[in-house]
Amino acid sequence: MNSKWFAVIGTGLLVYLLKLIGASIPEEIVSHPRFVRIANLIPAALLSALVATQSLAIKTHLTIDHRIGGVIVAFFALLAKAPLPVAIILGALTSALIYRFA
Repeated sequence: MNSKWFAVIGTGLLVYLLKLIGASIPEEIVSHPRFVRIANLIPAALLSALVATQSLAIKTHLTIDHRIGGVIVAFFALLAKAPLPVAIILGALTSALIYRFA
């Protein structure tokens, strides 16, 4: 076994331990309104950070290119209450068109 397998197995064990610790937290703490509010905001914050880094970064440099056009169109499609698949398709088409003709 090489060092990569040790990293994979170690990461798996760490994730299992974190899940075990999370399951052992008392119900009073988990059901506290502040905890619930924070827990509900974490996925949106992580997704926003992922979209920002994937749309505005190439390796270690910030850039504005065709991808940001697709994100903007998808954003406005969602603001207009379009279904998520429609917003994704509109964003992808916009990004592809900007890439092709720019």
